[in-house]
Amino acid sequence: MLDFDSLSQAMARRTVLCVGDLMLDEFVYGEVSRISPEAPAPVIAAQRSESSIGGAGNVARNIASLGARCVFVGLVGDDEAGARLKLALAAEPYIEAALVTDASRPTTRKVRFVSEHFSTHMLRADWELAEPASGDTEQKLIDAILSRIPDVDIVLLSDYAKGVLTGRVIRNVIDEARKLGKRIVVDPKSPNFAIYRGATLLTPNRKEFAEATRSRADSDQAIVDAAQDAMQIADCEAILVTRSERGMTLVPRRGAAVHVPAHPVKVRDVSGAGDTVAAVLATSLAAGADWETALRMANAAAAVAVGKQGTASVSAQELRRRILPHAYLAAEEKIVADSQALDAHLAEWRSQGLRIGFTNGCFDILHPGHVKVLTAARAACDRLVVGLNSDASVRRLKGDGRPVQAERARAEVLAALEAVDLVVIFEEDTPIRLITQIKPSVLVKGGDYTREQVVGHEVVESHGGAVMLVDVLPGFSTTSLVDRARGGGR
Repeated sequence: MLDFDSLSQAMARRTVLCVGDLMLDEFVYGEVSRISPEAPAPVIAAQRSESSIGGAGNVARNIASLGARCVFVGLVGDDEAGARLKLALAAEPYIEAALVTDASRPTTRKVRFVSEHFSTHMLRADWELAEPASGDTEQKLIDAILSRIPDVDIVLLSDYAKGVLTGRVIRNVIDEARKLGKRIVVDPKSPNFAIYRGATLLTPNRKEFAEATRSRADSDQAIVDAAQDAMQIADCEAILVTRSERGMTLVPRRGAAVHVPAHPVKVRDVSGAGDTVAAVLATSLAAGADWETALRMANAAAAVAVGKQGTASVSAQELRRRILPHAYLAAEEKIVADSQALDAHLAEWRSQGLRIGFTNGCFDILHPGHVKVLTAARAACDRLVVGLNSDASVRRLKGDGRPVQAERARAEVLAALEAVDLVVIFEEDTPIRLITQIKPSVLVKGGDYTREQVVGHEVVESHGGAVMLVDVLPGFSTTSLVDRARGGGR
């Protein structure tokens, strides 16, 4: 796994080619207080309206909001809605739009009427021609796409079944991308997954997946079984099924399936959440993330998106706050006082399907070697608990002259690090009691230990966890720093 900051920086250096159905999203907000005398229909007293780039254009906006560059190819009509979309895309500094204009068809436009008080959609009006692009337009799209594939890191197809991603367009794009060694992520609309044959990853929602696989897709195992068959048809490396409040399931062709529950969040609007998921997945994979890291990034981004009103994009900073929520707490809020408080944190994290990591030490004088181990430990999990030896424990281990700093001071310095989610002070000479209580998924120590020397490795491995050893940074140790500070060395 990669740590968030390293991954975010890598994402900002990538370019994603996004191809799909562009549309203009409009929202009319107002209050409903009466029924029309003309018909049994509610009357909305319109108070404000908003418009935004929608459909595959929202995928492009999400890619750009993560700091990556997006090359976007789409289709518009020769009309007012198309002109508004061109202007809006031109104003996006990280999006390079290559739009094909077809005067014979309207620009897809969706207007949603929303009750402000109840935050519910009452009605949607669509202007569209949901038919495949004509032969000439289809060729223009293919030419625009193929000329740009060599210069991007990954290709993302966002299919809304509005005419851009015809069978011929899809085949040309996937074949060319594969020939150039580019990965292809597809947010599919067609129930015939065979038309996306050769893509790297498909990201259907549960309903789309159930229709395509003719399965109920109502349990983790049912999805895994159906996905294994579907991957043979689509010749893809993995399928990710988004399951709304039930989270997401990723089934790779090689390796175990991963199920992650949805983040607990107040849902305001699900419009465009799938766009956010596809954008984060593609950008994360382009930046070098593994399957599980990309999945957890996308899951966190979806939680941010559904908490917003309207078609929303998610910034790197918002995603960071969701993934590293404890980084914004005061140091004292991250220091656990007792076992019950620790159990409460552990229960909450496990209910969210988060991987819990653990490392420990005296951390008497924090130095770069410590920071390297803590950063690597946090990168291997979703939440990191640090066990800190008490003053009495350090004294027994290091002698009467130690610790240099009292346990509370050491705990606050540790808790101030973004990599650390919780600090737990323990009185014993070893953290075996804590490890037994926490049962971490990963136990991390410096590389100056062997696996067999790591206290608690048997406990962790008996629960399916792993021991991770991080190479030590030469030239740094608390003992040598203390010795030099006291005049015992150069």
